[in-house]
Amino acid sequence: QSITLTRRYGSGFRPAVSPDGNWLVYGSREDTETGLRRRDLRTGEESWLAYPVQRGDMESRAPLDVLPGYSFTPDSEAVVVSYGGKIWRVPMDGSAPTEIPFEVEVELDVGPEVKFDFQIDTSATVTAHQIRHPVTSPDGRHLAFTAFDRLWVKEMPDGEPRRLTDDDVGEYHAQWSPDGQSLAYVTWDDDAGGHIMRIPLTGGEPTRLTQVAALYYNVAWNPDGSRIVATRAAARQLKEAPDVFFGPIGGDFVWVPSSGGDVTRIAPTGGRDVAHFTQADPDRIYAYGFQGLVSFRWDGTDVKTHIRVVGVPAAGAISPHGGEPVAMPRRVFPVGETPDVSQAGLEGQPFVPPAALVQISPTGERAFAQVGSDIYTVAIPQVGGPPPVVSVGNPRGAPVEVRKLSDVGGEFPAWSADGNRVSWSIGNALFTYDLAHVEAHEDTVAMVRREGALRKLAAMAVNDSLRDARAQADSIRGADGEVPDSLTERIRTLRADSVQAAADELIARADSIRAAAARVEAQADSVRGGNEDVLSDSADYRASERRIEVEMPRDKPEGTVVLRGGRVLTMKDHEIIDNADVVVTDNLITYVGPSAPDSLTEGAEVVDVSGTTVIPGFIDTHYHAQWLVPEIHPGQAWQYLTNLAYGVTTTRDPQTATTDILSYQDRVEIGEMLGPRIFSTGPGVFLGENIRNAEHAETVLKRYSEYYDTKTLKMYMSGNRQQRQWIIQAAKKLELMPTTEGGLDFKLNLTHAIDGYPGIEHALPIAPIYSDVVELFKASQTTNSPTLLVSYGGPFGEGYFYAREEVHDNPKMRRFSPEASLDARTRRRGQGAGPGPAGWALPEEYVFPKHAEFVKALVEDSARAGVGSHGQLQGLGYHWELWAMASGGLSNHDALRVATIYGAEAIGFGSQLGTVEAGKLADILVLEEDPLGDLRNTTSLRWVMKNGRIYDADTLDETWPRQRPFPEQPWRQLGPEGAMRGVADGNR
Repeated sequence: QSITLTRRYGSGFRPAVSPDGNWLVYGSREDTETGLRRRDLRTGEESWLAYPVQRGDMESRAPLDVLPGYSFTPDSEAVVVSYGGKIWRVPMDGSAPTEIPFEVEVELDVGPEVKFDFQIDTSATVTAHQIRHPVTSPDGRHLAFTAFDRLWVKEMPDGEPRRLTDDDVGEYHAQWSPDGQSLAYVTWDDDAGGHIMRIPLTGGEPTRLTQVAALYYNVAWNPDGSRIVATRAAARQLKEAPDVFFGPIGGDFVWVPSSGGDVTRIAPTGGRDVAHFTQADPDRIYAYGFQGLVSFRWDGTDVKTHIRVVGVPAAGAISPHGGEPVAMPRRVFPVGETPDVSQAGLEGQPFVPPAALVQISPTGERAFAQVGSDIYTVAIPQVGGPPPVVSVGNPRGAPVEVRKLSDVGGEFPAWSADGNRVSWSIGNALFTYDLAHVEAHEDTVAMVRREGALRKLAAMAVNDSLRDARAQADSIRGADGEVPDSLTERIRTLRADSVQAAADELIARADSIRAAAARVEAQADSVRGGNEDVLSDSADYRASERRIEVEMPRDKPEGTVVLRGGRVLTMKDHEIIDNADVVVTDNLITYVGPSAPDSLTEGAEVVDVSGTTVIPGFIDTHYHAQWLVPEIHPGQAWQYLTNLAYGVTTTRDPQTATTDILSYQDRVEIGEMLGPRIFSTGPGVFLGENIRNAEHAETVLKRYSEYYDTKTLKMYMSGNRQQRQWIIQAAKKLELMPTTEGGLDFKLNLTHAIDGYPGIEHALPIAPIYSDVVELFKASQTTNSPTLLVSYGGPFGEGYFYAREEVHDNPKMRRFSPEASLDARTRRRGQGAGPGPAGWALPEEYVFPKHAEFVKALVEDSARAGVGSHGQLQGLGYHWELWAMASGGLSNHDALRVATIYGAEAIGFGSQLGTVEAGKLADILVLEEDPLGDLRNTTSLRWVMKNGRIYDADTLDETWPRQRPFPEQPWRQLGPEGAMRGVADGNR
């Protein structure tokens, strides 16, 4: 039986009963502080025993319990409890507490220092970080793919990639015609929308197949090449979507004649996508959704489910934050939501994630499945009965054959036309797994084994017969009889057969060894000849790999400009230079100081910045675009505009969910998309990777060091302590600087710092934090980006600023943010009185100033911190985060250093970014007002210089070296202005 003992507003938690049974002590909240209540169980009366004590963790996950442990003394006269960084004896009679002296000398082994000085590539060309959706022509001679958001073709194996069109629109999801002579693909233009296109292999003018613009994607030719199937949604849904959370409310499968014409609707997608075909059944269209691999007729009827593929059971592999959209391959908008980490399946089993993509082969015998970061094949049953559920995490227990193809990982899988090979890419590497080759080798091995077994059986039969014949002869001799000549001859023959069988076995072994040696020798010759794509005949066969390198000119200004007369806060220590010249040539700072020498300024344009404050560009160490649209990329990401306009010149996104950011980064680097410098961890390394040992950790992390080239990764609660240590050791070896998910777990955070991780994202959920933790972070040099706008342990800090700052009618925010995004965040706010986003709260309810006190302690003791906006409010939100960080007493100058040089060093680019000094890249802000006098003056931006180009901070018009107005963005033209008037005052 249970009964409720308190209904206090501040709740009740962590109870303890005295040994004599007379007293109950429990924690409770009063106003904003936590205290201990004492109740006399004999009378029911209660009062405060100690107030305030350690702040309770009741607004978090509380993995260490809501309060630190405490206990009664054996005589029930007092409680021993810790708070305020001390241990206290608190008498039950209400007299003064007594400090219990406690001091311990700690020697702590800290993990390897994982800190590198990376260099930003400033060469003349940009090599695409990523090729997307590579597809091989039916004859295997050409490869089509998307890079820099444009369609390219490469003659295999050594041809130079070439564009097929000169169109200045996004080109995606190319598929070869059955005869291999042309490609179908989709386009997207922010103004005009998208179409399905066809172009011959030779290039030239593409043919537009659709008459009405829409959002088209995932094209597929039917087997005879007469029709092209695609997924279609309204173009407005992408135009109007400020982010993917506003994704389409529906879509359709459609087809269009391959020569062009009217579009015919097949059926609603209903959560399914990625239409494709088998050669033997052109009357059925296959597609994939969470319900499995399905097929249906051309009118959408007769839906059949063929197979369901699931991954490894691991609830924590998803996210500690349930309810987030699931980004699926080849989907323009997320589908469904992530489960909560505690969600269980049937009979209490953990959540088992379905495959992200399953696609049947052209022959219909098997399908590939993309599960997590890996590619598999599964056999398709050819008999009736319910569709099998296949777990790739348990291939031995699967009802059909399962084969893992990838090693380091993969995405964008595709079948060859004959169904014998699967190709995929990761970064700009193309992998091809030759199933026919592997299966032929396996068949050969099986045949050799069968022949060997038959030889052994034959030899055993000969030896048995020889033994019997000899026994018969011995028996005759034992009876003093004479062995018949026929038996003697049989024994002689059998002896010869036995020797021959042994010789045959030795010859077979020798032949096998010679054949293996010849294969290895041929492979060695191939490698010597420069071919690294060597097929191995061993059981450790790996897919062949080939780099597909596409280059475009890097955006780089030319000329020299002098910013003259401003006060420069260089962020080199606390250096301030009054009335300074800052000389920039091309994209490098060449001089900072008074009166630049003529040799550096000859022919330069001089910009008068007298009366202003000049500082380095801001660096957001925990930035999310919330989210970038995947697959079909807009020509310009509005999120990047807003941040650049607010002075954020460098972003690092720790956990991007998809790899689309690599293509966005490429577009920014070639100047085809305006934005800050884009860095990221790529998708996180989650528990689902199931790190098995140090070698496996190294294999997984090569995804980031060798393919994504991110220089970092997000270790996102990736397993137990041993697994996390394997990851940091691999990161050290591969020269990666990983950061970690805080996960609202104080103890977990401490292990990250002890193990040597260079970054922890989000605030440590306990507040206040004392000098012992500060000393640990100083020793480990772990950077904490506390993301105070999403405070742990209390209402989100963003609520404080929404209640006090003008956002909805801020002209600059309205210029660079879609109105739907602003409306969703500002017209109404309020999500109850609980933790997290919450609703309106008194100023003292917010916990971020307590977390900010920890930041102050870190910085003043030479430990590390970074400003991370979490993308809560693009642009202006970065300044809110900076102001919140200073709310704990950090000086304005130190806050600015955290926003600049500390951030640059945290992401490994301190030698090129973060200060205004000669030799650094030219990312510079010009402020109208003094941020040292008032930190809120960080928004008083006049100009933003990024990579040497100067932009007007209010309009993003480029003012140097080009005079180029920034174009009007299509999403600014979506309001009701100009519409026919409806009901208005006076017309009712």
